[in-house]
Amino acid sequence: MPLAHSPRLTYNITMMNESTHLDRILRRVTKPARYTGGEWNSIVKDWDSIPIRVALVYPDTYEIGMSNMALPILYELLNSQPDVLAERAFAPWVDMEAAMRETGIPLFSLETRHPLSEFEIIGFSLGYELTYTNVLNMLDLAGIPVLAEARNGSHPLIIAGGSGALNPEPMADFIDLFIIGDGEDVLLELLDSYRKQQHPSQKVAKEKLLRQMATIPGIYVPSLYQVKYQPDGKLKSITPTMAEASPTIQRRVVSKLPPPVTRPVVPYIEVIHDRGAVEIQRGCSHGCRFCQAGMIYRPIRERPQQEVLTAIEELILNCGYSDVSLVSLSTSDYPDIDKLVATITRCHQDIALSLPSLYINSFSVELMDSLPSHKKTGLTFAPEAGSERLRRIINKNVTEDVLLSTAATAFERNWTGLKLYFMLGLPGETTDDIEDIINLVDKVRTLSRKTKGRTPQIRINVSTFVPKPHTPFQWVAQAGEAELTARHELLKQGLRRKGIKLSWQDPEVSLLEATLSRGDRRLGKVIYRAWQLGCTFDSWDECFNFQNWLSAFKEEGLDPAFYAHRERSLDEILAWGHIDTGVTAAFLKQEYQKSLDEIETGDCRNGACNACGLQRWHAACQQKQVTP
Repeated sequence: MPLAHSPRLTYNITMMNESTHLDRILRRVTKPARYTGGEWNSIVKDWDSIPIRVALVYPDTYEIGMSNMALPILYELLNSQPDVLAERAFAPWVDMEAAMRETGIPLFSLETRHPLSEFEIIGFSLGYELTYTNVLNMLDLAGIPVLAEARNGSHPLIIAGGSGALNPEPMADFIDLFIIGDGEDVLLELLDSYRKQQHPSQKVAKEKLLRQMATIPGIYVPSLYQVKYQPDGKLKSITPTMAEASPTIQRRVVSKLPPPVTRPVVPYIEVIHDRGAVEIQRGCSHGCRFCQAGMIYRPIRERPQQEVLTAIEELILNCGYSDVSLVSLSTSDYPDIDKLVATITRCHQDIALSLPSLYINSFSVELMDSLPSHKKTGLTFAPEAGSERLRRIINKNVTEDVLLSTAATAFERNWTGLKLYFMLGLPGETTDDIEDIINLVDKVRTLSRKTKGRTPQIRINVSTFVPKPHTPFQWVAQAGEAELTARHELLKQGLRRKGIKLSWQDPEVSLLEATLSRGDRRLGKVIYRAWQLGCTFDSWDECFNFQNWLSAFKEEGLDPAFYAHRERSLDEILAWGHIDTGVTAAFLKQEYQKSLDEIETGDCRNGACNACGLQRWHAACQQKQVTP
């Protein structure tokens, strides 16, 4: 049965024209600057003279959304189009939402405070599965029907992109179309299609518009596909129902990184990443088998050093930042990163330079040590597993000797802390591997005590392994709660005796993440019901309500264990199987088998091509005479 739209709120749109109503609300909510707009470098165009108005929406708080790298790229790209304006909106915190619902103020954009319902296109960023209920809540708060089937041509077109769109099925009931992959090129093609389909005096039928947009490579329109299931609940087929819909949606990949954003909006309040940022490369070639980002953002595309240096100059000039971050999935892999850092620190001695995502080796420590303005507080590395056997399984090609040598170098250079990330529940993990984490940490601790002066602090962060789509581990089962709890306790007891600070993720959060990550279209009803029961901000500890989610699953006759704890056969049809990321299923299966055989795969950046499937992309680039 189709879900009924929930008429949770009746809006008084005219109230948005009276700023006094909003001002009264802002006096009684936390961090009112989240909702005021007017920040330095924000772009405000004349609303009445622009025909295509796009709202870029991040389904989490302002502080998190403003730290997202994609938002300023798309914001600048869209606003560079003469006939397009782009404005921002974020999920209001619970106190602001309550005040807005009480007074009838709909969700609005920051730039001009227009209700989102007045925009032609609303684009959501799906970066994390536990923000999905926020998408529904924001649509409802905007006075827009939550279900795609309840919307027509008079409503905004609801689109979504981001890593979550690589398995679009759980959100298919709510999104009109998904952009698969890099959005820079395909978004402009979508706008071209929108221009051609629209008539100045009336909006074209929604179905006609979606059918036309479905012909654009990289766009997936879920309403143009029929989904069937087998009696045992497994997926039987996902087939197009219209000629315009392709059986397979290919991920869009930009061959060259877009120009860096050097005039981003500068927040009034402190955000998660409160600094300037330059994307120095996109993609990663290490091939960690648990890492979705390492698979779906291939191939590696590097920004020229001179372009990075120019971008930093302009960022400082346009924004006044004293902190700049060089962003990449593996920053220490950037060619001649040491020379780049040396040039930046020589030219900008008064700025602090951040280098996130460093690989485990002494070179990374030396690189961080070369930053003259950097306070030597702490370094962060991710061994992920305690034993070399388990690191071979997950293809984390770091030996214990290298890790210990890296830690020793850090301590010798007077770094005061070291944070190590591990995962529990990895495929092939045993209790011996938990003991190996304890032993490894003890060896690091012993090294720290050999340093002169203050003993460095060691912190351990443990997360639960979540099998992700489009990875070699997409077929494996997530460990059950009882098993994880026992291993958590073993680790906790072992590290407590050694005086190590330990933090870990709630296994219930990881269970929900795994369920939504590998879910099919039936989960739309569960997400909808969980939202009706009050679930929002599920990634926040103070808001997460697992019992409401369990109730939603029960009411819809589904079991999260079916999605999270069930191992899939290699020939099972997967809910995301019609999405082609460029990395072939054959390569993923080969990597899965190599994990079972405990065989590592080398980094293709330093050796032979591993034939992951991206050869097709390289060949296409060469045919078009484009440098990959």
